[in-house]
Amino acid sequence: MSALTDKYKELLDAANASGITDLQTAETDGVLHISGTAPNADVKNKLWDTYGKIDPNFLTGDVVLDIDVSTAVAGAKVKVTTHETALNIRKGPGTDQPIVGKAAKDSIITLVGKANDQWWLVRTEDGAEGYSYAQYLTPQ
Repeated sequence: MSALTDKYKELLDAANASGITDLQTAETDGVLHISGTAPNADVKNKLWDTYGKIDPNFLTGDVVLDIDVSTAVAGAKVKVTTHETALNIRKGPGTDQPIVGKAAKDSIITLVGKANDQWWLVRTEDGAEGYSYAQYLTPQ
């Protein structure tokens, strides 16, 4: 067991126990990559919560958590209600997370789940999935 798999044992155990399909882990250049498909948004959000407990604010950058939610999950529609610009969609729930996509102002996207009151897990029509600031999303 490497130092990284030991450090993130709780996260790996949670991923293994939560029904992630095609779960894969690999260590490259001092970064642990975890990928797979979660059965629902709650599972993905819990993994991010576990990660946040081990590494508050996700500052060390030694894990890449690349978990998508099964597209079979039914979702509500939300409208992007930014003032002028497109809404950033981020890999994780926080402004320090990398941007993985954008949703145009006034577009309708799918709400996959809510990580918390501030960050909602969304998916665009072209399949970009990630977290967006809930303040700019209005349920339809």
